Amino acid sequence: MRRVQLDNMLAAILESYKNISDVNFTAGKFPQVEVDGELIELKIYPGMEPLSAFQTETIALNLLGNNRRLHHTLIEQGSCDLSYSLGEKARFRVNIFSQKGCYSIVMRRLANRVPTFEEMKLPESLAKLPQDKNGIILFTGATGSGKTTSIAAILDIINKTKAVHVVTLEDPVEYVYGHHKATFNQRELGVDFDSFALGLRAALRQAPKVILVGEMRDRETVDIGLTAAETGHLVLSTLHTINAGQTINRIIGMFDKAEETQTRMRLADTVRWIVCQRLLPKIGGGRVAAFEILGGGLRTKDLIINGQSEGKTYYSIMESSRTFGMMTFEQSITDLFSAGLITEETALAYSSRKGVIGRYLDGIKSIRGEKTTNIESLDMDKEYGKKKELI
Repeated sequence: MRRVQLDNMLAAILESYKNISDVNFTAGKFPQVEVDGELIELKIYPGMEPLSAFQTETIALNLLGNNRRLHHTLIEQGSCDLSYSLGEKARFRVNIFSQKGCYSIVMRRLANRVPTFEEMKLPESLAKLPQDKNGIILFTGATGSGKTTSIAAILDIINKTKAVHVVTLEDPVEYVYGHHKATFNQRELGVDFDSFALGLRAALRQAPKVILVGEMRDRETVDIGLTAAETGHLVLSTLHTINAGQTINRIIGMFDKAEETQTRMRLADTVRWIVCQRLLPKIGGGRVAAFEILGGGLRTKDLIINGQSEGKTYYSIMESSRTFGMMTFEQSITDLFSAGLITEETALAYSSRKGVIGRYLDGIKSIRGEKTTNIESLDMDKEYGKKKELI
């Protein structure tokens, strides 16, 4: 298989379904696409057989091209990341990895243009994020939950409203930003810098006002990110954590025990927002995002410094601070259910606190005049407690 054949196959795959988010190549399987969170196998042409190990390796080699660094990384580390462009039709973020002696490929389809805040239908409170002049804003969630896309919408607002220098450090570059009011310099790991820590350290000498770090992967990157936030930069980044509390604990856990107090103080001073995301299946097809949002107010700072205790948790702060732009996943999911975007089963499945979401959903159903229980035909047991006469 040559590159032109690979491009033709990818073009045919993209025309097979709408809303394709991923293309997967695995030995022993037909090519697969992910549509609305579900994998679908494709037979590109009649008589096609499942992919062989040789075919997946050939696809991988075509994607790698003549990039020696990527070849070395794949052999030494067992996986590598890169970007791939299908002309003007599509761009992909690609991960190639070895498994059971074969190569597998996952290609995440990227949007051809930067999404706007309105198109994303993000919570109104997130429109406040570009107003921050310094500090750290973290977007968290599982892979494929839309973190990068949400950050892109925030950077799009900055691009159109502020005359500032923005430096992005990405692996690989996903959204390409045009120059509007802001000036963007986008750097790619392995091409323009060797590690996020080195790229971030260099960025401090490049006079940016805003820095995007693709991912906070290690202690050194977090340390330099905190330093950047402390010295007047606005730092945006991502973490693979499931909620705000876990995000704080993950960062603190990257440092030695002896550094914990200092790390807590630095986090308390620099964290502006933590935004956690989950994608839920939508009624009628497609997916919709649910959010957990924690702001860096006085109560949040106190918890970061002193830790959570009975009655004083990040969850309780978010639950009681909707007027300040915060929310819990349960509140966000309830809003989606109330708007008729998701089913009750979906709401329960994607919630972290089943008891809480159950009460919220019952309240909505009660307002609608729907049943809140399946129990029917209850009768009073009039004989209960009476003594039976002895015969």
